[in-house]
Amino acid sequence: MNLSLPVASTPLKGALAVPGDKSLAHRAALFAALAEGTSVVENYPDSGVTRAMRGALESLGVPSSLEDGVLTLKGNGFRPFPNAGATADCGNSATTIRLLAGALAGTGTAATLDGSDGLRKRPMNRIADPLREMGVAVETTEGRAPMAFHTTPAGLKPVDYAVPVASAQVLSCLQIAALGASAASRFTVPGPVRDHTARLLNSMGASIRDDGRTSVVAPLAGTALRPLQARLPGDISSAAFLFVAAALVPGSEVTIANVGVNETRTGILDVLAQMGAQIVRTNERLEMGEPVADVTLVAHPLAAVSVQGDLVVRSIDEFPALAVAAAFAEGRTVVREAKELRFKETDRIAAIVTQLRALGAEVEAFDDGFAVTGGTLKGGTARANGDHRLAMSLALCGLRVPVEVEGAEILNESFPSFVPSLTSLFT
Repeated sequence: MNLSLPVASTPLKGALAVPGDKSLAHRAALFAALAEGTSVVENYPDSGVTRAMRGALESLGVPSSLEDGVLTLKGNGFRPFPNAGATADCGNSATTIRLLAGALAGTGTAATLDGSDGLRKRPMNRIADPLREMGVAVETTEGRAPMAFHTTPAGLKPVDYAVPVASAQVLSCLQIAALGASAASRFTVPGPVRDHTARLLNSMGASIRDDGRTSVVAPLAGTALRPLQARLPGDISSAAFLFVAAALVPGSEVTIANVGVNETRTGILDVLAQMGAQIVRTNERLEMGEPVADVTLVAHPLAAVSVQGDLVVRSIDEFPALAVAAAFAEGRTVVREAKELRFKETDRIAAIVTQLRALGAEVEAFDDGFAVTGGTLKGGTARANGDHRLAMSLALCGLRVPVEVEGAEILNESFPSFVPSLTSLFT
């Protein structure tokens, strides 16, 4: 599918909601499978990546139903999954394979985790090595998927482990596995990471102390996780594209209602504010232990910024969209200390640079980031390269200059309603 958005001739205006948070959706389904009883989760998103988790759980013997955005799942408890020896297809979802790896390890389940050709390129030793330290028998394929787990005795060895990368997927994998250890485990991370796993598991009866740098996980030791009765907040990663769209079009004012504003995920809002957009939060509250608010962006002229340090981790998934904002900002925006972008669905640094150059922008690549000179993008044809975030980000350029994105159907992996949501804001 090729996608061309109409150049906006009037400001974007309106208020809308976005589908439930994908990061929380992965965890909600998996933790519901590990709970005792039936969980019901509303506003559950139906996309390629969330189907991957549900499909993998079904392969392992824990099916679920999804009707009108309501997920219903009867948990198996924190014990070996029913379909021991099964192979679970994780699709293209790294979150699915890494979180499930922790669950297989913690419950002592023998199974194999596999996925798409793209997923097979993602590094897995970053979870396999510490799991082996805990006594898990796991084999990778040259450090990648497929990953084969063998039955391990109950009560994994507790560890004191320094996670080498600031990765929520890695930390979450180890936190989940540590629930099945014989004593408390301690994990430290080099920078801030998403704390969704600790928040949600604690709400279900686990005991995880997490201060943003150190996480201490107590074993369940026979304590059952409570089932979920909850509603997912809107996905800030999906809302990001609509916020950037509004920031690109002069005079725009767009509100996203009921969106998650966990501070580990709101780097996109902070960067856009630094660039000159006005960000207003109202109706702030907690749902599922997560901060939620109605967030409004009011467009103002954008100026270049420098992004590095903790802000990189807090906006790691939004850099394709932020690169587009930079392409229409005044000055040269520089992103450094973001080498983790090279290990996403694609090498996102290379993809961002190549595709923005294809549209005429002046872009420089670094080993750990990139720089974009604003006002140089002219338009043309770009390619999504099998990356859902890149597809939507490149499409946003079309709000200012004529742009066609090839292979844009990949956006269905994460935000199938992207186009109708965006076009509903046209005045």
